[in-house]
Amino acid sequence: MVKLISKKKEGIILKILAVGDIVGESGVKKLKQVLPTIKKNENIDFVITNGENSAGGMGITEKIFKDIIEAGTDVVTMGNHTWGKKDIFNFIDNPKILRPANYPKGVVGNGLGIYQCNNKKIAVMNLIGRVDINILTENPFLIAKEIVEELRGKVDITILDFHAEATAEKIAMGRYLDGKVTCVFGTHTHVQTADEQILPHGTGYITDIGMTGPKDSVIGMDIQVSIKRFETSLPEKYKLAEGECILNAVVFNIDDETNKVIEIKRLYID
Repeated sequence: MVKLISKKKEGIILKILAVGDIVGESGVKKLKQVLPTIKKNENIDFVITNGENSAGGMGITEKIFKDIIEAGTDVVTMGNHTWGKKDIFNFIDNPKILRPANYPKGVVGNGLGIYQCNNKKIAVMNLIGRVDINILTENPFLIAKEIVEELRGKVDITILDFHAEATAEKIAMGRYLDGKVTCVFGTHTHVQTADEQILPHGTGYITDIGMTGPKDSVIGMDIQVSIKRFETSLPEKYKLAEGECILNAVVFNIDDETNKVIEIKRLYID
């Protein structure tokens, strides 16, 4: 499933891969199996992977974090399940893991990281939405504005993983930051959207990049358990689905001279 935006460019292009929410240990296994091949075939320079559901479908452990990094990821982003596993407090200050920047001031961890790649300074920020997510956070729009102003003149490329439920909130964020950041991609809903685009002022955007996890599932969870929850309205405990996995991701091709996105490519690998 691929869509190309803009014409091909001759010359040097920085290629950034964003991998959709890893769901469970089987999703981690899928990442380890296919990421090296993707990086080689697509000539990827930098990889961002959302890992907030990677440990049993909720949270992340230090072992899994290391597995994701060793598979070829440069930075792991999180979301509403950041604190799902207590183990995270042992490595939350590692510069290669980001929790949402709009958690209240004083919360451990970092919401922004700056990385070197191909003589470029790449800033990656992680924010969480507030619509239909029952977590007390600061306003993501105002925090995004503060971060962008803080970064002005200090980095070449700025990327946002906006972990949010509502498509309208994600689209609004893309428009809010259009021309101010390089890329905005959404995570959390686990369904890859077909609206990848370059916004009017040059920001590469997609509402949700999808998930990396069980294909025969309801957003990674067991189908029958999920149906029972909807059918009965009872708090049935979620169960991870089993079987073959998919990997969803997006490649942003960035012009080496302008540092703007010139091409977007969705990946759906089963």
